[in-house]
Formats: sequence, structure tokens, C-alpha cells
Amino acid sequence: MAEEIINRVANNTKLITIDLEDYYPEGDRILFDIKDWLFEGFILREKDFRESVANHDWSQYQNKYIALHCSTDAIIPGWAYLLLTTRLIPFAKKVVVGSLENIETILFTHIIDELDVSEYQDKFLIIKGCSNKPVPESAYIALIQKLQPIAKSIMYGEACSSVPLFKRK
Repeated sequence: MAEEIINRVANNTKLITIDLEDYYPEGDRILFDIKDWLFEGFILREKDFRESVANHDWSQYQNKYIALHCSTDAIIPGWAYLLLTTRLIPFAKKVVVGSLENIETILFTHIIDELDVSEYQDKFLIIKGCSNKPVPESAYIALIQKLQPIAKSIMYGEACSSVPLFKRK
């Protein structure tokens, strides 16, 4: 007579898994390259630049996350990014200067700062590591900094193969 196999890891109600992918903000991410608005891709001529800004259809960025950058080695004055941002504010969810990774880092920094972690007080936690969405490494760092002062223990990975990171003595 065979005994029923019991998955003790799955049935361990003491373990709480935190998956940052659950907090991933939905919406398209757009890398807005201003090089095409520069003379020969390198020189910002204020009059031409302002004309490009005035004639652009900004509504296409409705509810999108925008990263402003220049893919050439041009020196872009700070006001140029500010001017673009003034046009994007009515439409975009968020505007940053930098890369698509910068968007994710800024979004997750805000999410983790606002995260109520009181339910994790004195609990055994697992921070899920694998995700299908682009969760930046910095988000995991921010999360463990927020959790360590209150958690009993923190592991990383999956319940069946986790790596211990911290245990309060």
C-alpha cells in the first residue's frame, strides 16, 4: 500500500512569497530619441527644435511611460528635456531622462517606497526571483532593505529551492 505524497513546501503556510512581478505597472514603454530633431543628429538649433516640438503629435503617448534620450554624442541643454516634458505631461504616465531601464527603476522605487509591509512583520519571506517582466535588480535591493528590519527571515528564489539571505537572531 503506497502512502500519499504530501508537498510540505507548498503546504507551509508560514512561508510568504513576494513576487515583484505582481506589482509591475502595465503600460507601453517608449524610448523617445531626440537625435532626429537635431541638425545632422548632433546640434540642437533652438528655433528648429521648438518647431519640431510644436508640430509633433503628442497624443500618441497617451498612458505610456516615456524615456527621453539622445542616441548620439550630442550635448543636449537641460531645457530641451524640460520642454519635451511640458508637452508630454498631459498624456504620458511618467517621463524620465535616460533608458527604458531607468523607467523601470524609477517606477519600482516608487512602488516599493509606497508598499505597506506591515503584514510581513516577523514572517518568513521568500522573494521570488524569476519573472517574465523586466523587474530591475535595483527593485530587489530596495525590497530587501525595506523587509529586513521587520522580517524573521528572508530567502530568495522558489519555496522548493530557495537561497537563505537573512535570519533575525
